[in-house]
Amino acid sequence: MGISSFFSCGRFCAIIVKEFVQMRRDRVTFAMMIGIPIMQMIIFGFAINSDPKHLPTVVLAADHSPFSRSLVAALQNSEYFRLLATVATEEEARQLVDLGRVQFVLQIPAKFGRSLVRGEQPALLLTADATDPAATSNALAAFRVIAERALARDLRGPLLHLRSGPPPVNVIVHPRFNPEAITQYNIVPGLMGVVLTMTLVIITALAITRERERGTMENLLSTPVRPLEVMIGKIIPYIIVGYIQMGVILLAARFLFQVPFTGNIFLLLAVSLFFIAANLGVGLTFSTLARNQLQAVQMAFFFFLPSILLSGFMFPFRGMPVWAQTIGSVLPLTHYLRVVRGIILKGNTPDQILTHLWPIAVFLLVALTIGLKRYRSTLD
Repeated sequence: MGISSFFSCGRFCAIIVKEFVQMRRDRVTFAMMIGIPIMQMIIFGFAINSDPKHLPTVVLAADHSPFSRSLVAALQNSEYFRLLATVATEEEARQLVDLGRVQFVLQIPAKFGRSLVRGEQPALLLTADATDPAATSNALAAFRVIAERALARDLRGPLLHLRSGPPPVNVIVHPRFNPEAITQYNIVPGLMGVVLTMTLVIITALAITRERERGTMENLLSTPVRPLEVMIGKIIPYIIVGYIQMGVILLAARFLFQVPFTGNIFLLLAVSLFFIAANLGVGLTFSTLARNQLQAVQMAFFFFLPSILLSGFMFPFRGMPVWAQTIGSVLPLTHYLRVVRGIILKGNTPDQILTHLWPIAVFLLVALTIGLKRYRSTLD
């Protein structure tokens, strides 16, 4: 028996050539092999930032002394705060925080300058949207240093003695919605959107692709059942599965992780229908593009990866560059996380979540339109 009977270079090279030919034919898999590492490198290298800066801030100032103006100027020049505007009332400031449009509110009390000159250590109140502790912790720590340095430039001459004693102001931080900075309060509600995105997209894409692979879809369509009835009939069970998953996560959040439920759970269940349907629409579209179940899983993962990384679930959304925030704003998970956290932690009402609901509805219409058109074309 020769060596060629155990191993042949010719047969070995033929297998290699065959695999490359097969790879060239399966262009979707080859594109995923190249595209996913590139996407991960770009997202992790440029978009992910665990130290967010330039966070939106508004000022509620009842004092207009030079010391107050120095504080506002220091905020404008700092890296952690981006001053958007000044507000006139506490109610306006509270609404901005509840809606998630600003991260911080700096409140300067009346007669702040006079109390400072007298050495009375006037209070500065910094209110923070602390639903995501990682987004605010570094900025809160930096604010004390910013305030002391800003006032130190004005405490000169006869006021120089105020710099040698205790801090001239009393900085009071009010972290709303999650004052103890408990990570579970932010992560567990967000898991609802992540689980729904991961499972519903994959399951829908696999279910329809599997039917077409086995030939049972053609058998089903040979019956008097209409294509629209087939599609709706296949989607409805997965909507029920999505609500079952939501129920499990909500029960675990309440009784296992002690997450406080501030808002209306029935409102959350109602608006979640849009998000569930949007993910099913994406899965339906992938099922019309994939030739087999492996491709369907690859496409679902290609959609899931940027959704979890650019939505604000794992990393602070405002810490990402503008281009990454733009991409993340297109994804339904980004807005659904704000809806879930807004209802559960902030007690948001329907009019307060509307600004995040309509992008999900638009994505739903686009995904279903593309999916239905592609689905009909594959049946003809």
